[in-house]
Amino acid sequence: MQSIISYKELIEKELNLLDFHFEPANLYEPMTYILSLGGKRMRPTLCLMAAELFGLDKSGAISQALAVEIFHNFTLVHDDIMDEAPIRRGKTTVHKKWDQNIAILSGDAMFVKAYELLVDADPKLLPSLLKIFNRTAIEVCEGQQYDMDFEAREDVSIDEYLKMIELKTAVLLGGALQLGAIIAEAPVHDQELIYAFGKNIGLAFQLQDDILDVYADPEKFGKQVGGDIISNKKTFLLLKALELADENQKEELNKWIDLPSGDFDPEEKVNAVKLIFDALNVKDLAQTKMDEYFQVGMEALQKVNVSKEKKETLEELAEQLMVRDI
Repeated sequence: MQSIISYKELIEKELNLLDFHFEPANLYEPMTYILSLGGKRMRPTLCLMAAELFGLDKSGAISQALAVEIFHNFTLVHDDIMDEAPIRRGKTTVHKKWDQNIAILSGDAMFVKAYELLVDADPKLLPSLLKIFNRTAIEVCEGQQYDMDFEAREDVSIDEYLKMIELKTAVLLGGALQLGAIIAEAPVHDQELIYAFGKNIGLAFQLQDDILDVYADPEKFGKQVGGDIISNKKTFLLLKALELADENQKEELNKWIDLPSGDFDPEEKVNAVKLIFDALNVKDLAQTKMDEYFQVGMEALQKVNVSKEKKETLEELAEQLMVRDI
């Protein structure tokens, strides 16, 4: 299999070739804009890698890889509206650069464009492609709804949180891999194994994000360290701390959680909550759970019925995702 960089280069090239220069401009220009903001292109890369894993040249799955990337960016446009986010990848979000109505409609059009690309395939493969894409798309929506529901709840369990990140984040990694396997006409058992690999690596990746948000080197992390603490986001670390805290620690945590956003110094809040996290060892507990998912994912990959050599690039990518700087 080829280098990871070569996959991303192909994806960037093909995204640039997509022609969205239509009228009305306010529908199509936001689509070009959000796709131009970059990103890791991890999901389409996984789609191409899975196709090659099962013997198909990566160019044979490029339409499906682009469908995954456009769908992913559609979700970002709508998520930013729901989160009232002003910035995405260091640039103004679509709904701030244009307006909310334009962002909604442009996102809807991206969803349709994703389907146009998805079905550019052998007709006999369409039922399987549509089944996986539709299932993944509705699960991502379910995950986003759970995430929003959790903002108003004080009784979120760790199991509920893990299910939410599975739906919101992990299933799209698994789905991207399975789409690539379908295009390459891999056996169904191997399709299911490659999906399990992606889903579990996705869970590990999100748990690592929880850890990095609190413990990363600010210069390497690329966003504000402690942002989840400041916004009271229900992460694995916070939920585990609330579960393990004694009466005094729980009172201290709830004090910071209950303070309105303008009534505390953000750095003071981050440091105070982090001290409780450290006392309860929740970073190591999150790391252990992350490692468990990673191992389950790697074990699924090892069971895929292709040579070990063909799996090396996927193994390399998975390991790269797990060694981001803290």
